[in-house]
Amino acid sequence: MPVGPLNDIAEAFGARGALLGLDLGTKTIGVATSDPDRKLATGVETIARKNFTADAQRLLTLAAERAASGIVLGLPVNMDGSEGPRAQSTRAFARNLAKLTELPIAFWDERLSTAAVERELIAADVSRAKRAAVIDQHAAAFILQGALDRLATLAAGRNRDI
Repeated sequence: MPVGPLNDIAEAFGARGALLGLDLGTKTIGVATSDPDRKLATGVETIARKNFTADAQRLLTLAAERAASGIVLGLPVNMDGSEGPRAQSTRAFARNLAKLTELPIAFWDERLSTAAVERELIAADVSRAKRAAVIDQHAAAFILQGALDRLATLAAGRNRDI
């Protein structure tokens, strides 16, 4: 299945079905999912990273449990739009994951997602310890919600062309 920018592979996701959103960190992976109608992203869990095989297996299990029709992976692009080592690592993870699944994998710019979520949690008066426990899955939900909103815009544009 395809791996690439969301705009390029949106049609591979189909019209309906839950999507899995991932915030890939060096120590953890934040996971979120959407409803089948792709209106709302919700945090699912934070996976403590072990090795690629174990991480991929857990992600694919979560995707199967939710009957996911695709995966949205946050791409850590630099503020100037360039890609550094983290983005290259994320792309490599996606290529390796694609070898294990038929699900399409889309990249979505995750610039400032963790910072935005951190601000929201602080504004909600969530303690530092509780923020640390949920920040990654909230960041994954933030990433996925941005992608869901973009998919809705693309679908509305396609419907106008009909």
